[in-house]
Amino acid sequence: MAVEELSVVLPRVLIVSRRTVRKNKFVDFVGEYHLDLIVSYGAVPVIVPRVSGVHMLLDSFEPIHGVLLCEGEDIDPSLYNDELSNLSVEELEEIRRLHASDTAIDKEKDTIELRLAKLCLERNIPYLGICRGSQVLNVACGGTLIQDIGKEISKNLPENQRVVHMDYDNYDGHRHVIEVVEETPLHHWFKDSLEDEKMEISVNSYHHQGVKRLAQRFVPMAFAPDGLVEGFYDPDAYNPAEGKFIMGLQFHPERMRQEDSDEFDYPGCTFAYQEFVKAVVAYQKKLLSTTTIQKPLKLNQEMEKKRKIIVRSFSLARDLYEKGRTFQPSKTSDLDVGAEFLESNTALSLQQETRLMQMGATVRNASSYLQRLKMNEEKERLARKVMGKMSVEQLSDLKSFYNMMGQICSEVMERKLQDLMTLDEEF
Repeated sequence: MAVEELSVVLPRVLIVSRRTVRKNKFVDFVGEYHLDLIVSYGAVPVIVPRVSGVHMLLDSFEPIHGVLLCEGEDIDPSLYNDELSNLSVEELEEIRRLHASDTAIDKEKDTIELRLAKLCLERNIPYLGICRGSQVLNVACGGTLIQDIGKEISKNLPENQRVVHMDYDNYDGHRHVIEVVEETPLHHWFKDSLEDEKMEISVNSYHHQGVKRLAQRFVPMAFAPDGLVEGFYDPDAYNPAEGKFIMGLQFHPERMRQEDSDEFDYPGCTFAYQEFVKAVVAYQKKLLSTTTIQKPLKLNQEMEKKRKIIVRSFSLARDLYEKGRTFQPSKTSDLDVGAEFLESNTALSLQQETRLMQMGATVRNASSYLQRLKMNEEKERLARKVMGKMSVEQLSDLKSFYNMMGQICSEVMERKLQDLMTLDEEF
């Protein structure tokens, strides 16, 4: 296969870039480890630049076969924080000083990524969230976040339960233990590395925020000793072979490598990417199998003329169906064409029949329907003429009579319906 054909054949994974400042200019970037793993397992990473207005242009990135969201700044608290934070102004200011590079909120990136996450949830597009990407997924599904682990969790725990989730002095080398939940994807990926059935592995950590309230649809896959959720997934949307994958990991498996080496800490570190791309490939195949490109039907001049007449008839029938008596076609014969066509094509599929009903074209006896409308209008005209000759007292009595009849009718109908319901219960 020619190299130029690969970009057409391979599935596309969208990844949103992160903005930073270099030499007084903005620079957008994505971690290379993510890109390497996506390419090595058979997909094409498509970088969505974090620039103003991109959230309005996401249709231009179609087809989308997968979304990977990873590093970035803190998510704007107004997007999720339905619970009042107990942090004081002084504490918030201290958090901003300690985590200056993360607390500079990027609303444009928030908007782009939340739209992509919701698109994945609507279409069941495979989604892998790493670190911030897991937090975006939780927020998109109605979950909330801890604004600062140190201030909201660690200070309330005994020393032996506290966990350092961010070590600026040992960025890549820092690790902390997590407990893996049995019979979850994470358990299966790291099964060969779990010692003495402790269900524990050591992971890296680059964050000061995390999941506070996990969205209802998700199941936890791992916890840190301080209780923080370190991984979660949707069990109803997880089957990589069938193109299903919705997952969030708080740690960075792509960066869990031995010092001065590309050797991973555990064989299972790459499995998240491997299974994610497997789902992406399956999703692309599923999408292709359900998408058929139909060639336009070429008609000769006479057939094209007939088609236009029938389409006009359907259009008139639809307007009549939607607007009722406020709309009158110029000629009854215009409706007869559509009615005759429908009567002569009775072997319609259920899908065609449904579509025709939606169009309003199932007004098969449109001309007779129009005739009934005319009769009703004639009756209404005569009634108005008769009532126009009646006195105010007579009109008042007539109105009272019909109000009374309407009330009696409602009471009798309600009683008959209750009798029917009682009869059904007896049987």
